[in-house]
Amino acid sequence: MLWIKSLHIVFVVSWFAGLFYLPRIFVNLAQESETLVHTRLLGMARRLYRFTTILSVPAVLLGLWLYLGYGIGKGPGNGWMHAKLGLVVLVIGYHHACGSLLKKFERGANTRSHTWYRWFNEVPVLLLLAIVVLVVVKPF
Repeated sequence: MLWIKSLHIVFVVSWFAGLFYLPRIFVNLAQESETLVHTRLLGMARRLYRFTTILSVPAVLLGLWLYLGYGIGKGPGNGWMHAKLGLVVLVIGYHHACGSLLKKFERGANTRSHTWYRWFNEVPVLLLLAIVVLVVVKPF
């Protein structure tokens, strides 16, 4: 079980690294007017989104393995796990929202400002903070 838990943590950390950086690329894309730089940033965003998507799969599957296979977080007094799973669903939604925003940039249809993307960039930080507190503190 400890190997599964270790791998789960590594993949989650890697997934979140991508979720922290991808919206930062969006900030730069929203500000950039030079075509060559815009094209380069778009390529970076595309590759990062693809790689981050690949990392998310084992992160989620290993987490499910821990929950379903080993029963971590099951039973009475584990309301924290239900809250955590709800937040994980929000993280997956955020990940897909990043994909939708990337498609808008690819089509040249972005309507949001760099300031909006700066605020959007803070969402995964708050989600990760809440998830870590739930897992470590287990408040309910």
